[in-house]
Amino acid sequence: MKNRFFKSLSVLSICLIVLSSCGTSGNNSGGMKGINLFTVAQDKQFGQQVEAEIASDPTTYPILDSATNKEVYAYLYKIRNNILNSGKVTLRDEFDWRVRIIKDDSTLNAFCTPGGYIYVYTGLMKYLDSEDQLAGVLAHEIGHADQRHSTRQMTTMYGIDVLLNIVAGDRAMIKEITSSIIGLKFSRNHETEADQKSVEYLCPTSYNADGGAGFFEKLQAAGSSKTIEFLSTHPDPGNRIEHFHAAKTELGCTGNQSYASEYKRIVSKLP
Repeated sequence: MKNRFFKSLSVLSICLIVLSSCGTSGNNSGGMKGINLFTVAQDKQFGQQVEAEIASDPTTYPILDSATNKEVYAYLYKIRNNILNSGKVTLRDEFDWRVRIIKDDSTLNAFCTPGGYIYVYTGLMKYLDSEDQLAGVLAHEIGHADQRHSTRQMTTMYGIDVLLNIVAGDRAMIKEITSSIIGLKFSRNHETEADQKSVEYLCPTSYNADGGAGFFEKLQAAGSSKTIEFLSTHPDPGNRIEHFHAAKTELGCTGNQSYASEYKRIVSKLP
């Protein structure tokens, strides 16, 4: 009886969170943010739990050691700082924004957990051609975390009991959800919003603000048949390229640096 009472209180608390988290998204789609059963603090807590799960499974997620790859990590943190210091990231000071590199040359992927834990695969870094392209990718992923897309989408995918177990630290549930987050296919609106945020974050910097389009342009130019693991294919990649370029023009972004030579030097240091 006592447990049922406290569980009812927990559900009531989450319902109150739901009511307080509804609002307009602030993107150009004119849609709603959607309901999110997590608070910002719980996003951060959940991200820490997912990070611990990834660190505990080096076979699936072989993380490059930061001590023996100092220059590469310093380079990624420099790019991250350029994005965060743009003044456009809403949760800049709330999340940790930690960066880790996964040693897997066959995977073209990057993802960011709730709470701002950023993961980049060596396969993607070696596939891209310049710093502005990688900055566009990282800015896109930061956009997903900053707009809290993962927990917003999970709210629609899982029931209250499941989310309560996650917040409570249920290891089995966290392990299951971790795989879901890494392979999460965001909605069309979430992908469009993250693309838009990528341009907005890079606009005040010296980078080409539409650097995020480079990945798709490279695939199209090569006529690649590779499975696109980085970013959902919705909306259509061609439309996404147009969106990146149009957003840069609309925002009047003047940055034009790609830093391609420095990027290639850093990538050559990857194992």
